[in-house]
Order: sequence, then structure tokens, then C-alpha cells
Amino acid sequence: MNNKPIKIQNLSVFFGKFCVLKDISVTIDQGDFVTIIGPNGAGKTTLIKVVLGLINPNEGNITVFGKKPTEVPFEFVGYVPQIKTLDRTFPAKPIELVATGLFGNWKYKLSNETKKKCEKAMEMLGIASLAERPLNRLSGGELQRVYLARSLVRNPKLLILDEPATGVDTITEIDFSILLDNYLKQSNTTILMVTHDWEYAFHHSNKVLLLNKRVISYDSPKKIFTEEHLHKTFGHTGHTHTMEFIIKKNE
Repeated sequence: MNNKPIKIQNLSVFFGKFCVLKDISVTIDQGDFVTIIGPNGAGKTTLIKVVLGLINPNEGNITVFGKKPTEVPFEFVGYVPQIKTLDRTFPAKPIELVATGLFGNWKYKLSNETKKKCEKAMEMLGIASLAERPLNRLSGGELQRVYLARSLVRNPKLLILDEPATGVDTITEIDFSILLDNYLKQSNTTILMVTHDWEYAFHHSNKVLLLNKRVISYDSPKKIFTEEHLHKTFGHTGHTHTMEFIIKKNE
């Protein structure tokens, strides 16, 4: 049985006649932390949705833990979407949102066992005190942590994050990075993360996928971040990038 968390072979996606992804081939191993970097319109979120089974490719193949994405057990995959996808006026509490990570839907009433699992995940992220607060009273950073607790409550084998720091301030983004690093030290979870933060990708992930409809390069951060690769990815002309990654990863 193919036990690779993600294996993609010659995958292409078209929206009508418009090519979104072309001939993508990528293999992700267990325990990898892969960041996806590319310009707007590069197909990053589309690739995430293919992995989640929300979009079917027009060409090629993809397996997640050796299965079609739609056949992967629900508890295997955790997903943290961009914060802006949530309707803040929805009348629910954070603990109820975390519980949807266990069931895939909203429950009218939570059992004591479910509450304990949710409270444990929230406590791990330092947000146990927010369990009963209305969602519309949470800050962007607090909501970000709730979403992370929702994705971790079922101890997923694969964690997918789509620009999780979108809409939060720098301090909150740093807090989120620390929380994620601490979790990785305690687990062998595979992570696939879309980000615009090159420095974070350089210091925290062990693989970087440069994407612009096609795979520009897929390798370790030190081999990825070159002028040649970035030029092919972003198409900048007339200037060069200054790549001095001065913030060291916390050991």
C-alpha cells in the first residue's frame, strides 16, 4: 500500500478553457513540513482543494495516504482555512466550532466526552478561557487559534493550512508560528501550508514548493530561494531580491 501522505502525478486543472494547474508532480513524505509559495493566481488554493477532494483534476492522479482524496477517512486530515471564510455573525461558541473538527458538522448539544476533547485542544493552544465566548467577540488572533484547535482536536495525520496568518497582526502571526512549532515537536504530523512569508518558509519548513500554475521548483529551502527560481515564479524584472533571512528558527 502507498503510505505517502500526498502523491501527485502529472495533475492538471482547468476552469473551462483556463488552465489553473498544469502537469503538477509532487510527493510529500510523512513528517514533512511543506510550504507553498507563489504569486496571486498561481493555483495555490486550488491545489489545496484538490488535496482535500473539493476539486477533481482534469488530468493526472492524486492519492492521499494511498487513497483518492474523497475516500480518505475524515479524521486523517485537519484543515485551517483563511480566517475571512467564517461568517462572524453565526450564533455559536468557540468550543462548538472546535467540535466540528470531530464530526464535520455542527452539533446541537455536546456530550461531556466531546467537551473534554475540545477543551484539551483549546488548553494546548492557550484559549481554554474562550470556550463559551461568542464567536463575534473574538479577535483575529483568537479566532485563528480556535481554527487551529478545530483542526488538531482529532490528531490528524495531515494538517493543511491555507494562509492561516491572513488578516492578523505581526505579533499574532508570531504567536501562531510558535504554537505550530510546539505542536510539531510533539507529533509526526505532515503539514502542507500556503504562505506569502518567505522568511517563515525558509526557517520552519523542510520543503518549499514554488508554484505558478506549474511546479517551478520543489526542494529544501536553501536550494529553493535563489534569484533564478524566484524570477521564474514571480516574473519580476528590473530588480533583484534581497534574501537575508536573519530571524533564526527557535531550537
